[in-house]
Formats: sequence, structure tokens, C-alpha cells
Amino acid sequence: MSDERPITRIRVEALRPVFADEASAWAERLGLPLQGEAEFALQLGDDGLQLAELGPQAPGPVRVDFVEGAVAHRRLFGGGSGQMIAKAVGVQPGVRPSVLDATAGLGRDAFVLATLGCAMTLSERQPIIAALLEDGLARAQRDAEVAPIAAQMRLLQGNAIELMRDWQGEPPQVIYLDPMFPHRDKSALVKKEMRLFRPLVGDDLDAPALLQAALALASHRVVVKRPRKAPIIEGAKPSYALEGKSSRYDIYPRKALKPQG
Repeated sequence: MSDERPITRIRVEALRPVFADEASAWAERLGLPLQGEAEFALQLGDDGLQLAELGPQAPGPVRVDFVEGAVAHRRLFGGGSGQMIAKAVGVQPGVRPSVLDATAGLGRDAFVLATLGCAMTLSERQPIIAALLEDGLARAQRDAEVAPIAAQMRLLQGNAIELMRDWQGEPPQVIYLDPMFPHRDKSALVKKEMRLFRPLVGDDLDAPALLQAALALASHRVVVKRPRKAPIIEGAKPSYALEGKSSRYDIYPRKALKPQG
């Protein structure tokens, strides 16, 4: 996400007294206050960590949940390896690439790929979104059915460009990018999550540098998810694209993914 982002006031709050100590720990870790006026609240309660916009017209809170809800439905009924994202990263019989999701967000795409057996590394540089993701993964690891999938997901908090430039060890076979696309005033009503996150993260104005770093590191391919009619990221041109109803996957192949013998 862009480092040129608006200042947003956020406080941490416990939804019940029993969570007060944990809320204090998160506040200290993230450098956020526990009281005072704020536009957003990072709340701790029975369902884990969640981010809520404050005010009369605010939508409901957002949290990372890999066990129930939309993500669970997609895991059970989402189409498996036939999903477009699976095809984009190169999932095929005998091939489950190691993937770095360098713009992890709420981790949904990474969870889909982990469900299919890909070893996932997730990078998220916005500390509050990374905290939501960390909390969601911790809860997933306590669920007997989802824990084996969560075990396939490793979270790194920090700037993805720096992470890729300073990468140590074997590089990921595939790097997956889903940069925040600049908001258009005439677009349809922004989803609740985008309404919450855009003030925190802004647009990915450094997407070209993100792509350049990914192309330098990935051993087999880079995949960029874009709105279907959006221009390609400035820089190298993709070799081909997979297009869906609302999204497009631009593919930058480096070498073929082959089944492991």
C-alpha cells in the first residue's frame, strides 16, 4: 500500500472487561490509544479482533474469519482447482506451487490457495490489517477442520517491496499481487471492507515498484489481479491474461511449472 496515506484516528477497545488486558497489549504493540475521539476502533471481543468504523452511518465491523461465513462457503463449495485464481497461479495435477501473496489484505485469496495445497507466505504492510490477519489465523489454528489449512499460511508484516528485495532462502515459485486500485467517484457503492480500509491504506501508488520487485524474485511466474477493465501495471507487459466477470489476472511467466516427480 502507498506510504502516502491520510492520517486516521483509531483507538483500541475491549468489548467486554475480560478482554481489557489483551486490548491493552494490542494498543501498546500498535502504538494506538485506548480512549479518546476516533474515527475507527480496533475492537477485541468474543469473536476475536475486528475493525469498526464509528459513527451513525457506519457499516458493521470487519474481521478475518477463515472458519465460518463467506470464506468457509468458498472452501466447501468454491470450485476447487477449477477456480480462476487457481488456474492463474498454475495449480494443476501434480503442481501446487509455493506462493508469496505480497498484498495479503484479509487473506481470502491466500486461504483459497492454501486450501488447494499451496504453501503460502502472506505479506501485509498495514499494521492494523496485519493484526486482523494474525488474529484470524490464530483462531483458524484452533479449529480442527481448518487448522491444517492455516498451517500452510505464514504471515510476514512489513513492506512487501523491501521484503522481496531482501529475500533470504529459496524464492517463491509464484508471487501474487492484488494492489489497491484507485477509487473512482462514479463507481458503485464501495464494499464495506473497502470503505473501512481505504482511509488506512490509500491506493497502491507504488504498484510498478511492487511488480518490478516480484519479477526479480519469483522463480516461475508473477500474477497480478486487476479490475477487469483496469489498465495493466506500468512496466513489464504480461504475456497473457485470464478474464472473469469483474476481475482479470495478468500473467507474467518466467518458466513452466512442472509436476514433481
